[in-house]
Amino acid sequence: MIEFVPWSPEGRHFAQEYRVRLGDVDARGIVRVDGIARYLQDIATDDWEDTGVESSDVWVVRRTSLRLVPGARWPTYLDAMRFETWCGGVGAAWAERRTNVYVDEELRLEAVAIWVPTDHEGRPVRMRPSFFEAYGEGVKARKVSGRVVTPPLSADAPRRPWPLRRSDVDIVGHVNNAALWEAVHEMVRDEHRFITVIHHGSVEWGDDVTLAWAENQLWLVVNGEIRVSATYGR
Repeated sequence: MIEFVPWSPEGRHFAQEYRVRLGDVDARGIVRVDGIARYLQDIATDDWEDTGVESSDVWVVRRTSLRLVPGARWPTYLDAMRFETWCGGVGAAWAERRTNVYVDEELRLEAVAIWVPTDHEGRPVRMRPSFFEAYGEGVKARKVSGRVVTPPLSADAPRRPWPLRRSDVDIVGHVNNAALWEAVHEMVRDEHRFITVIHHGSVEWGDDVTLAWAENQLWLVVNGEIRVSATYGR
């Protein structure tokens, strides 16, 4: 069960404004889910940079859930969005990032993500004291599980190749998180109200990737191994 903890004035908050641009909308003018994933990634980076913490750790996202607020609509072309983010809790080697998305001060979207700090070899590291100096000791009050579940992939699920592009690869050498959300946009034809994407392993340049899908689910598979899974619903 994914929990979206409510906004609280306690601890560190960071806000950023973005305008929905042409490259992030579909043919109807509605912002794509990979566009939202890009904004979430950017505000997480900007927030961490703004703390002033000097660290060689690289933060990678393990799971992101996004939901549309009941009665709200997805942002559209040229909407001025305001993203506000804060830490919702921690585990031994991960932190939960909550983000709210507003348009004209109306809450439209809520996101919750598990981020893991890793060393220069990609291995998870324990939470540093400097993290709590920046985000507050209060974030320790809520313990967050880092456990993720892999949705089983049926042997008869439809499949097709998912070709990679050079533009998909980021400075870490992996296919970027937001680029992987493009697979969700490809399969989610309607405006779903809830989407969860889990990164079970990295997708790297040169991987032979297969996209598999079933009702309200999809998988990105490399050599028979599930690297990314997603579930979604109205």
